[in-house]
Amino acid sequence: MDSQTSPASQPSPSPQSPHTFQVDLRGLVDLLSHHLYSSPRVYLRELLQNAVDAITARRADEPGAPARVLLHAEGGALRVEDTGVGLTEADLHSLLATIGRSSKRAEGLEEARSGFLGQFGIGLLACFVVAERIRVVSRSARTPGAPPVEWTASDDGSYTVRTLPDAERPEPGTTVHLVARAGAAQWLTPERVEALAREFGSLLPYDVRVGEETVTDLPAPWDRPYPGPAARRVALARHCHDVFGFTPLDTIDLSVPLAGVRGVAYVLPSAVSPAQRAGHRVHLKGMLLTERAEQLLPDWAFFVRCVLDTDSLRPTASREALYEDETLAAVREALGERIRAWLTGLAAGDPERLAAFLSVHHLGVKSLARHDREMLRTMLPWLPFETTDGRLSLEEFAQRHPVVHFTRTVEEYRQVAPIASAQGIGVINGGYTYDSELVEALPSVRPGAVVAELDAETVTAHLDAVDPAEELALSGFLAAARARLDPLGCDVVLRAFHPLSVPALHLDDRDVRHEQARADAEAQADDLWAGILGSLRGSAPRARLVLNHLNPLVRRISALPDPELIGTATESLYGQALLMAQRPLRPADSALLNRAFIGLLEWATHSEDGQA
Repeated sequence: MDSQTSPASQPSPSPQSPHTFQVDLRGLVDLLSHHLYSSPRVYLRELLQNAVDAITARRADEPGAPARVLLHAEGGALRVEDTGVGLTEADLHSLLATIGRSSKRAEGLEEARSGFLGQFGIGLLACFVVAERIRVVSRSARTPGAPPVEWTASDDGSYTVRTLPDAERPEPGTTVHLVARAGAAQWLTPERVEALAREFGSLLPYDVRVGEETVTDLPAPWDRPYPGPAARRVALARHCHDVFGFTPLDTIDLSVPLAGVRGVAYVLPSAVSPAQRAGHRVHLKGMLLTERAEQLLPDWAFFVRCVLDTDSLRPTASREALYEDETLAAVREALGERIRAWLTGLAAGDPERLAAFLSVHHLGVKSLARHDREMLRTMLPWLPFETTDGRLSLEEFAQRHPVVHFTRTVEEYRQVAPIASAQGIGVINGGYTYDSELVEALPSVRPGAVVAELDAETVTAHLDAVDPAEELALSGFLAAARARLDPLGCDVVLRAFHPLSVPALHLDDRDVRHEQARADAEAQADDLWAGILGSLRGSAPRARLVLNHLNPLVRRISALPDPELIGTATESLYGQALLMAQRPLRPADSALLNRAFIGLLEWATHSEDGQA
């Protein structure tokens, strides 16, 4: 033990000095240009953002201070001047040379931060995406007597700071000089700078000019006074065409003052898929944030495209998308309410415009109505459905029929629609998107309405039974027909129904199709899986081939003496009924059709003496 040092006597580790992260500026610029920003064009947005924020900061102290941003592009260089709050030498070291620090977090500015555009302190770095050198000349408006200072940085991460004579910058504000890097000169041409300035800054609250051209265009189109509603609609339609490239079916005001949102929604003139993600144009305090905001509206409002300006929503770090938070969720709900109110207003006072809208976008309204009982109640007289009585609204169809029957698939509807219509059964095709859900929701908004899914039993029950004596006389024919279709899992019944031109009707339902699919799989499986699938055999009703006793062809077939020929003719009627219902054919069905066709040809070409 004497030669051992006890743990308690071990010397404690000496404290180590903390180290500072080192940043490779070129690597960071590569990260910004290839991963954070979608295009080099955002450099101009960041310059405008810094200039506008500087003016906002100065006006917080001096409400009457000038508010101008001037851009001059020439010879692969760009100069951006603003009349903002300016910077001192200490600010240059603290803010411009420290990545991630924003002046909006500086002491004394936090209370005014809601008026600023930038928040992440990386805006000026975006300029290195197109420039190899950045020179900033600034004079502080907050420090009387402070001289102009110059900050010059290269894309290798080095920078210099020096004090300038007063004549270099006699008034407060900042001037940023960019020199294009190799291969990026096209981003600093006068034409490109003006186009980008108009795109990003047309709604900015201050005077922004490129050379002698003013790029700001205020007030926004939706806030301007117009001689009347018609003139406003024409002006907004022109704005929609300029922004989105289409003339809208209608325009919806989206002003939500409590949420700090102002703008319009333009109704698309043609139908689009609900799965298609809509791209909306969003300005943040006048600065264009994104043209592809996808999460701005509820999913059901896929039939509109929006342009808005907001004070309340947060951008992501790239400032090219909206940050998903509770504020965005609240704004999304508020904007959805505005669109819902527009629909309600059309239903109440302008049925012609509503009908024109629904003829194109009924799918979007159905998507909304299935989740919103009040909207379903409002739209009930207007939403179109395919029915056996033609294209009708749910309200009108329910007034005609005490029981509202519907099918869940288009195939089922096609199967029974002609027959059901002839028997006086009203049926709605619920196979289209949202339709069956809306039909089932009908009793919740129309008390007393009876809704029932149409099945084979119901259809068969509405068909007239054949006189028992006549059916008994045809027992041999029916036995031969049933024997031929039994391997296909199909029964044969005889009924009398209209129209007379339909010789046979194939009826089944989802349970029958499931059982047929199970049986087909069992037939093709090995012994193990056949046993497992056999144990799943259900007691679902079988499909039915309903022969029309009033049809002349069926009468002639029923009088045939040859059971084999009766079987072949029955197979032909079965195949024809499947084709009439536009049902997909199983391999067994296709084989049956081929066999029946060949059999009928052989019979037709067979002579009395047995020679072809």
